[in-house]
Amino acid sequence: MMKQGFTKYEVARIIGARALQIAMDAPILLKISEKELKEMKYNSIKIAERELNEDALPIAIHRPTPKKRKDKLAAIKEEAVSDEELAAKEHEEEKEIVEKAGEMGLVEGDETEDVVDSPVSSTRDE
Repeated sequence: MMKQGFTKYEVARIIGARALQIAMDAPILLKISEKELKEMKYNSIKIAERELNEDALPIAIHRPTPKKRKDKLAAIKEEAVSDEELAAKEHEEEKEIVEKAGEMGLVEGDETEDVVDSPVSSTRDE
C-alpha cells in the first residue's frame, strides 16, 4: 500500500506528521462519513493513510542530490618512470632513512655502512 515515488521512510514520515496534525484537531482533507470514522475508530494514523492513498495531501518531497563538480575531478596525469629510476629513488630514500636513524642513535655506526652500501634488497612480498 506504498505510494509510488516515495520510499517507505518518506511514507512513514508523511503519515506520522499528518496523523499528528489530525490528532491535534486539524481539519480532515477528505469527505469521510461518520460511519467510516467509527469503523476506523477515529484512528488518526488510518485517516492519514487514507488521505495519502487518495492523493489528498499537498506534500512535496525534496531529496538532496550530490553536487557535480567536473572542474575538481580532473584526470590524473601519470609520469612514465622506468624501473631503474624507481630503484634509484628507493635506494636514495633508504640512505636518508638510515642516515637519520644513525644520527638519532637508533643504528650503530658500522651497521649503517652495510645498509647504505648494499644494493636495494628484493625481499618484498609481491
